[in-house]
Amino acid sequence: MKGCKFVKKHLTLMLTCIMTILLVACSTEDKATEVEPAPEAVEQKSPKDIKIGFSMDTLQEDRWFKDRDLFLKTAKAAGVEVEVTVANGDDVKQIWQTEKMISEGIDVLVVVPHNAESMAAIVERAHDAGIKVLSYDRLVRNAEVDLYLSYDNEQVGILQATAMTEMVPKGNYVYLGGADTDYNAHLMKQGVFKVLKPYIEKGDITVVFDQWTKDWIPDVAKKNMETALEVNHQKINAVIAGNDATAGAAIEALEAYNLAGSIPVAGQDADLAGVQRIVAGTQNLTMYKSINDLSERAVELAIKLALGEDIQEDRTINNGKINVPSILLPPVPVDQTNIRETVIADGFHQEDDVYNQ
Repeated sequence: MKGCKFVKKHLTLMLTCIMTILLVACSTEDKATEVEPAPEAVEQKSPKDIKIGFSMDTLQEDRWFKDRDLFLKTAKAAGVEVEVTVANGDDVKQIWQTEKMISEGIDVLVVVPHNAESMAAIVERAHDAGIKVLSYDRLVRNAEVDLYLSYDNEQVGILQATAMTEMVPKGNYVYLGGADTDYNAHLMKQGVFKVLKPYIEKGDITVVFDQWTKDWIPDVAKKNMETALEVNHQKINAVIAGNDATAGAAIEALEAYNLAGSIPVAGQDADLAGVQRIVAGTQNLTMYKSINDLSERAVELAIKLALGEDIQEDRTINNGKINVPSILLPPVPVDQTNIRETVIADGFHQEDDVYNQ
């Protein structure tokens, strides 16, 4: 009997151990199959949470007022906050202004550089702060710019020169370029001379004067044109200018010799004064680059950059350091035949302002 009791006692102990093991195993299995609580969703930014820093070089030309106002109008419609700074052609001031915006916590930087080279440091500072950079209309050089939006500036020069060689296939040409610090000016010149090269090689066209215009200042362009007229004894047959302000300055110099209207002049930007001169017959051509399209697209792309959304670029342009993803809009030549269909139809200028001077 004692043996039976001993066996029974040990069997009970063994069953208890087995049950304990099974209970622990089930408990462990249940814990293993429990679904971990989902982490809290990261709140996504919306356009209304975004602040854009818009660093502008200048408001000296008529077109830049339009850029600023249309940019602000488009941003307001999208519910986006914008801080605008204007450097007035001062490199140090523009760097200080952009550094301040970066330190104050903008979400994306849109920059129109005065000096394409010196703004490279700002791109690096923005990236250090996790801020992406959109180069607006003018390309920042030697920096890892996130996106470049502009018009096809080489095509501007190609269209200028093509129109002028159709009017003046032979003769002495004056080229008044833009600011040497503006990479767009180099692209335009590249386009102009791409067209002129075969004419020059054949001896049909001679470029008798070729000079940059410091900071796009019209008085500098006027002095350059005066020099060109003096050293060539007024034997000039065509003038290609970097923009309408420099074209207007060239025409002022021509007026002193009673040559305005008899020598074809090409500009760009479709400034009101430039279009009025086309109507008057003293300027023959300007290049229209819809500021509406440019500013609206800039706001759209700035928002996408700030939100980290994908952007489909048209091409890349090498800025000396990287091949920058770029979106380039097509320019449109404007002369006496299509003013109403272009700048007036788009609301860029009013008909009364253009024709009733």
